[in-house]
Amino acid sequence: MASGFCGDCSRLLKEFVVHLRRVCREIEQKIRDIFRVLAQCTCCRSTPERKTTTGELLSLHLLNDDETQLPNPESLQALNRLAASENTDLQMTAAIYYLHLSHHVKSPLSEAFMEPVMALLLSTDLDVQKTICLSLVNLLVKNNVCKASVVEMGMLVPIMEMFQSGDSTAQCHSCACVSMLATSETNRETIMVDGIIPLLALAKSYDPQVQQNATWALLHLTQSDWSTRIVCQAGAIPVLVLLLQSADSVVQFYSCTALCNIAAVEEHHPKLLSMGGHYLLKSLLTLMSSSVKKNSTQACRCLQILSKNVLIQEQLMELDCVLPLKALLKTSSPESAITLLSTLSAHPPNHDILLSESLLGEIGQLLHHHRSNSVIITHSCTIITDLCSSCMGQQAAVETSCFSGLLCALQSPALSDETLLHVTSHLNHLMTLGPIKSKVSMTITSEQVSRLVKLVGQMQNPQLSHTSAAIISQLDMTDEMFQFLRPHYINMLDYLLVFLQKKDVKFQQLAIVTTFNLKKDGDFSSLLADSELEVQLWKVHAQTEETRRLLEMIQPLSPSSVNPSLPL
Repeated sequence: MASGFCGDCSRLLKEFVVHLRRVCREIEQKIRDIFRVLAQCTCCRSTPERKTTTGELLSLHLLNDDETQLPNPESLQALNRLAASENTDLQMTAAIYYLHLSHHVKSPLSEAFMEPVMALLLSTDLDVQKTICLSLVNLLVKNNVCKASVVEMGMLVPIMEMFQSGDSTAQCHSCACVSMLATSETNRETIMVDGIIPLLALAKSYDPQVQQNATWALLHLTQSDWSTRIVCQAGAIPVLVLLLQSADSVVQFYSCTALCNIAAVEEHHPKLLSMGGHYLLKSLLTLMSSSVKKNSTQACRCLQILSKNVLIQEQLMELDCVLPLKALLKTSSPESAITLLSTLSAHPPNHDILLSESLLGEIGQLLHHHRSNSVIITHSCTIITDLCSSCMGQQAAVETSCFSGLLCALQSPALSDETLLHVTSHLNHLMTLGPIKSKVSMTITSEQVSRLVKLVGQMQNPQLSHTSAAIISQLDMTDEMFQFLRPHYINMLDYLLVFLQKKDVKFQQLAIVTTFNLKKDGDFSSLLADSELEVQLWKVHAQTEETRRLLEMIQPLSPSSVNPSLPL
């Protein structure tokens, strides 16, 4: 028993299991006794077929306490005879056996075991067909049979004929079967030939389970570009768009996922938008507010794919998409919403609306609540940088907690170097803007300065080291900032020396600028005196002077002669 149960509960559950096993054994024995009596009765011996098959029923061992064992060759022959019989009761017996087998078997079935399945699918009795079809679904779900073999044996034809049966259970099982077969790309072409139109019709069924399984099958048929194209040509888009409004959340998810696959191919966008009144976008925005998390996420993903089209972005902004997206930012899973907003912020005409909706304020709060989420941090950096491209955006950002949020993100030990590089790169760029440089300098804490110095020391990642050092070099060197930096002067002297010794000029220049800023503090100047760093600075100075002298020895061509387009 699980450790979470107390002693009394564990005892009661054990007693229940023992009692249940005893009852099952009694039922099994009763069934065996009944079949034994039936086998001895004269009415079961009245025809050769009954005499043979009654004994065969007993040999199949329909019930077993443990895992169902596969029948031996003799029993398999009996199973074939049952399936091929014209007696529908005997066919049903074989179908029930397969249903029982599908629930318990754990090993793959050979093609020999699938031959009776084909015979049962061709039965004239719909109940037999429904039972064997459900058995086949179970076997396919558990990968107990080869999907390609099922199609090669010709089973797909009778399965799809069940679409036309008018029986909701038969349609449900056959759709599920086709869905499982469609997960294999090699089977899709065969399914496409005669299966798309009936599936589209069943996707509009009033039976929720039939509709669900039909939509599931259509989803699998949108897994590749060529099959998606055929599905769209058959008229799937209007059906899938309408299914977004289904009362069944599973149908909504399947249809939305299928539309995501379709939207990924730009050639389908005109058809997606052909339904009047922005119907698709409105339906997706409605679904985005669903209480079902996966549906909301998938709707966002579909809109994000579509919004790569600038025209669609404009339509989304007209439909006031920002408000529901802001609401999603406050949920436990805001990743899909922040991803879509990042796409929208990349288009400058959207900036005014995004700023007027106080998006930067929401981003600031989001960063403080999700300090270890790479997706949120990465897209937040992009949005802040995009919106700070204007003076109005810079002013709006300064009035929020965006920058303190970015600085807090740097302290997260869970972030990868890739995400840290993304944050430091954006922060370094933003600090070239006057108002933001002042804001960051006033906001940064002693712990965050320590974190930046530590990141600079990660020389195995030169880019991260450089961007972190560049942020430090841009900080306003106030008395408070010197207090933050003084405990790190020894480490800073070390990394500045390494930078100066690099052949990359950008590292040398960064070291010189940083040294110049830090010399304003007497403590640093004292440490610099007669240090290796100072010696290296004089070497760089001497090399630079020598280079300048050598350049003066020649008379280089004037800029206008090298590039005639430049003015004299």
